Amino acid sequence: MTRRDELAANLVQLEDRIAGACAAAGRPRAEVTLIAVTKTWPVSDCALLRDLGVHDLGENRDQEAAEKAAHLTGVRWHFVGAVQTNKARSVAAYADVVHSVDRPSLVSVLGDGAVRAERIVDVLLQVSLDGDPDRGGADPEAVPGLAEHVLATAGLRLRGVMAVAPLDADPAAAFARLASVAAELRSDHPEATAISAGMTGDLEQAVAAGATHLRVGTALMGARPAPLR
Repeated sequence: MTRRDELAANLVQLEDRIAGACAAAGRPRAEVTLIAVTKTWPVSDCALLRDLGVHDLGENRDQEAAEKAAHLTGVRWHFVGAVQTNKARSVAAYADVVHSVDRPSLVSVLGDGAVRAERIVDVLLQVSLDGDPDRGGADPEAVPGLAEHVLATAGLRLRGVMAVAPLDADPAAAFARLASVAAELRSDHPEATAISAGMTGDLEQAVAAGATHLRVGTALMGARPAPLR
């Protein structure tokens, strides 16, 4: 089996899962965007996915993502990992969407990078659902202020929220909390409609809670290889 055949077969199975989750939640499949998390996979895999119709790709390391973006067009690049402040200007030069904005200092530098690159970068506010600082995310109470900071920063466009389900906890309850934070944000900013939540192990719960974007790696790409150097 070629790599293209492998990815195509995985995509069919994954699409069946997403369609089933949408049906169970009473939602149209078109409401949910699949982001293929391609970190550590070669750009040739990214090109295969594009040719298979997957046009939203997710990365979490600046150097790797920048190299891939320089070599592949026709896709929408999502930066889904933590952004170091000293990498933010670089990320803003190629990322179409940054899912992990969780502090004012990052907003400022990301906006500066977007302006320098003459781009508009869509921003999702990462929400901490467990209070673990090592996993990133702003406290839910800090989201309104962070949103205002994004709105006041040139080069950025507020689009919604993102979260990772806590370890060893019920993802359904976590995503329900995220949905509540998202609803509060939308009440003040109707354009902030995106909810990025759900990965290979919990995408059904995320769709049930209203996720609009799923960040899926293993179910589509397979077991992860060693990181690219």
